[in-house]
Amino acid sequence: MRGRTVLVTGAGGFIGHHLISYLVREGCDVRGVDLTPPEYEPTAAHEFLELDLRHRDNCRAAVDGMSEVYHLAADMGGIGYISGSHAVITLNNALINAHMIEAARQSKVEKLLFSSSACIYPQYLQKCADVTPLREDDAWPAEPEEGYGLEKLFMEKLCQYAMEDWAIGTRVVRFHNVYGPLGTYDGGREKAPAAICRKIASCRDGDSIEIWGDGQQTRSFMYIDD
Repeated sequence: MRGRTVLVTGAGGFIGHHLISYLVREGCDVRGVDLTPPEYEPTAAHEFLELDLRHRDNCRAAVDGMSEVYHLAADMGGIGYISGSHAVITLNNALINAHMIEAARQSKVEKLLFSSSACIYPQYLQKCADVTPLREDDAWPAEPEEGYGLEKLFMEKLCQYAMEDWAIGTRVVRFHNVYGPLGTYDGGREKAPAAICRKIASCRDGDSIEIWGDGQQTRSFMYIDD
């Protein structure tokens, strides 16, 4: 007897790779999709498809036969990458997200979870280090991170419309700087915890390391198992 048929997009990435391992342990029948397989260890997915989800037909192939979708696929990286690639990120992710939710509708997917980001939160609430913890309803009035944050916020609304108009059971999670084993640590797309670990590990006695900002800013982090 087959378990729940589950698709994880972005399955070659850090969070997607760990999520697949969890779902398999839970007894799900898991299909992973990404441009490339995981970098540091083999996937636990029962099936892994290397597909470019910017293309509509690939999204349809990915969701075929699935009852649930965990949609993590995105063009993303650390703040250095996302702040310098607004056009490419926005275009790539808009194509991926629109085609994926349309494919989910056509395939009558029962549930779709979208991986959003803390980048959707307004910049005007984060201008000083003594910041008040953000809440879900702080997203509006909006002033998200340019590019990456803006397209994430738009997809959140598209998920809302899909639930209201098409009865797809959509859910949204907003991740804050997830870290842990098997995360990317170099190449320009790594997140802050991995970057600072790499810099410290490569230091010789007497060396200094470069950090961005004035040293007073605060960040929220979440361990991958949580």
